[in-house]
Amino acid sequence: MAFYRKNIGGLHQAVRIASSVAMAVVALVYLAGPAAWLVALGGAGFALTGLVGYCPMCAVAGIGRGGMS
Repeated sequence: MAFYRKNIGGLHQAVRIASSVAMAVVALVYLAGPAAWLVALGGAGFALTGLVGYCPMCAVAGIGRGGMS
């Protein structure tokens, strides 16, 4: 039994994963110091929501797999 209900669809998940990996790579290449690691960590968190299929902020906003609820 899952503790959450997936609230983002397959295409949304793929876009999240691709954009977050790109964001982390760009941060590590073009930024320096702690800022690079903070942006890369944010990208990793964004990728995690894509991998799991659940976004807490989408849940708070009421956005589900069927659109706005």
